[in-house]
Amino acid sequence: MAQPNVSDDAAYISYENFGRRFFELAVSPERVAAAFGELAGSSFDFGPIGAGPGRLAKVSAKVHVGSPELKRNDGETITFDLTIPIRLHLLIDLSVDKQRFDVDGDVVLRLTVRAAEPLWVIIDVDEPSSEDVLIDVRAETLRGNVLRALGSVDHEIKRFVARYIAQEIRKPHIEAARTIDVISQIERAWSTPTGKRDESGEDAPDESGNAPTTSGAATD
Repeated sequence: MAQPNVSDDAAYISYENFGRRFFELAVSPERVAAAFGELAGSSFDFGPIGAGPGRLAKVSAKVHVGSPELKRNDGETITFDLTIPIRLHLLIDLSVDKQRFDVDGDVVLRLTVRAAEPLWVIIDVDEPSSEDVLIDVRAETLRGNVLRALGSVDHEIKRFVARYIAQEIRKPHIEAARTIDVISQIERAWSTPTGKRDESGEDAPDESGNAPTTSGAATD
């Protein structure tokens, strides 16, 4: 990519201001949302598990995950509120009686952008817990509500959903999207002054037929 011409009129800024602007660009809401975008549209089964007195009731559900929503908070530290909508179709089976529920909810996570040695940008995610899962259970009958309360169904749902989301955000492709190795990115940009490589992956020769040499960029 062609480099801009630097003139005597360039508006210089401090290293501190440059660093802040870099962070705000590197961790734009669009980029961060893309890191978690693969969660959208996924679904998973929960249960059946025993619940209630004697664990006689069997609770199961089909859980659907919606598109995450992101809100950035710009302060001394850049943070994000990540909201992951969920919808569940819940069944409590007592053998002689079955109660069905529709459940809407959200998983709310806190993300924090951090700088790390030697030159990394890392998006930390607080480990989800049942307290981060907000749900609204709608039972079809009064009996269903009583069974739900006796069986601590809400708590079981929250615990299971939190565990599932925690497993998902620990997957390698999401963890990789939450880290930026700035040194590697700079070295890659400086290794090919013309921005071109031949088919073998080596630096393309210049007009004289000689392979271009890497400029003296510091790597330590």
